[in-house]
Amino acid sequence: MIGSNSAVNIADAYLKGIRGYDIETLYEAIKKNATTSVGRPKSAEGKTISAVGREGVEYYNRLGYVPYDVGIKENAARSLEYAYADFTIARLAEALGKKDDAAMFRARAQNYRKLFDPTVGWMRGRNQDGTFQTPFNPLKWGDAFTEGNSMHYSWSVFQDVRGLIDLMGGDRAFVAKIDQVFDSPPKFDESYYGQVIHEIREMQIVNMGNYAHGNQPIQHMIYLYDYAGAPWKTQWHVRNVMRRLYAAQPDGYPGDEDNGQTSAWYVFSALGFYPVTPGANQYVIGSPLFRRSELALENGKRFVVEAPGNSAANVYIQSATLNGRKLDRTWISQDEIMAGGTLRFVMGPTPNKAWATGPAAAPYSMSQRVAR
Repeated sequence: MIGSNSAVNIADAYLKGIRGYDIETLYEAIKKNATTSVGRPKSAEGKTISAVGREGVEYYNRLGYVPYDVGIKENAARSLEYAYADFTIARLAEALGKKDDAAMFRARAQNYRKLFDPTVGWMRGRNQDGTFQTPFNPLKWGDAFTEGNSMHYSWSVFQDVRGLIDLMGGDRAFVAKIDQVFDSPPKFDESYYGQVIHEIREMQIVNMGNYAHGNQPIQHMIYLYDYAGAPWKTQWHVRNVMRRLYAAQPDGYPGDEDNGQTSAWYVFSALGFYPVTPGANQYVIGSPLFRRSELALENGKRFVVEAPGNSAANVYIQSATLNGRKLDRTWISQDEIMAGGTLRFVMGPTPNKAWATGPAAAPYSMSQRVAR
């Protein structure tokens, strides 16, 4: 939403094997964005254009976050997104043989930890002196965040969900924390904006607690159950959102369609998987909507997703195979898709809590699983 996410697009494309451009020049550009504010373009009035480069980059690189008290709006959201972009830059630097850069950006990708306040259990704006912003209300929209609140942005650790799980107290606590977003009433604090913005009203209308699918920052949260050993919850929520919030009619979108993101969420989710972490070359499994889908790939191969027993009631995965071999994990890779073949799901009306729930079944995270 607010970070320097061109780095994500460039790194993800290169890591997925897309070529035909000058990657060295692009790399230098994204590295400059992430290291200095020098050279950022200015408007006709002489003001720096905040949408280009990283606002507050010197603060971020020195402290590990953009401070709340230096006059930079949406500082916590920026910090979280910068940390994720740093992860993708690290991955690209590693692929290009730039070991020193890779180590630097890999370390910065852990900066999300500096905004997590264990006393409240949420991400929170932080001042230059290290103190957290006060007063704090996790339901306050805007301010330290962008078109959302702390309950929405605390999940913006795409690169290290396992690390976030451990900060929140382990698998059970993490699952309960996601549940809390859905179970909380759709209350809000709009004081930063001085009015109820449309994103807030859309959250109220969909009536899914504080889950605001009508705006982008929280759309991936449903898939995070997979990382904590509760994939059946991902399966139920994915199908519920597709059923309730999308329709082939004029009001068939639940909110913003920024750059095609809301449609992309639906298309991927209908196929049965979603790219939670571009740059990791994995897709996290949800619950396929159709009995059969077929992708005609650019390399001439075809990737088929089959769920012959699928129905409105049969939303839960009972078992899965990839090209006839048992699949007991909640992700598939870019390479597996591009190789062509068939991903087959056996669906049912009740959760199979034994499928893909082991420690090795979770998608990629920078941190290793901690035994509890």
